[in-house]
Amino acid sequence: MVKIRLRRMGAKKAPFYRIVVADSRYPRDGRFIEEIGFYNPTTNPVELKVDAERAQAWIKTGAQPTETVKALLKKAGV
Repeated sequence: MVKIRLRRMGAKKAPFYRIVVADSRYPRDGRFIEEIGFYNPTTNPVELKVDAERAQAWIKTGAQPTETVKALLKKAGV
């Protein structure tokens, strides 16, 4: 199953995340199919950028977003 999920990056105690499309069998920070955005919760205000067209295309083809990503997509207006 293909999932849209967060990939943790950055230093210890200073994370930022990339929103990626990956097979559910791959590890959290492992292989992925495509990167469709990023999310940085440490900045003020929070930095969120998503390629809406690609996200919608992946959802239409059957990719399931995780609960966190679903909330972020809703916040981004996708």
